[in-house]
Amino acid sequence: MQQRRSSSGPRRGGKKRFYYRRAKVNPLLDKVDFIDWKDFRLLQNFTPERAKILPRRISRASARCQRMLKVAIKRARYMALLPYA
Repeated sequence: MQQRRSSSGPRRGGKKRFYYRRAKVNPLLDKVDFIDWKDFRLLQNFTPERAKILPRRISRASARCQRMLKVAIKRARYMALLPYA
């Protein structure tokens, strides 16, 4: 004997929603081959107000570019071009 579901519980009716994933495009790919620590205007785009380095999933940078960004931001912080977190 099968039990019936009570109609008082939450039901999901209607059509399924499809989520469109944004294409991951590296914003640094066409611009530079090497990220220089002296270009602090470029580096400011990858550090929000709290001066933390944006993670790769948000900045959409490739792994190679993210490593270069990390080194350049840390060097710019050491030279007092960017604030520390």
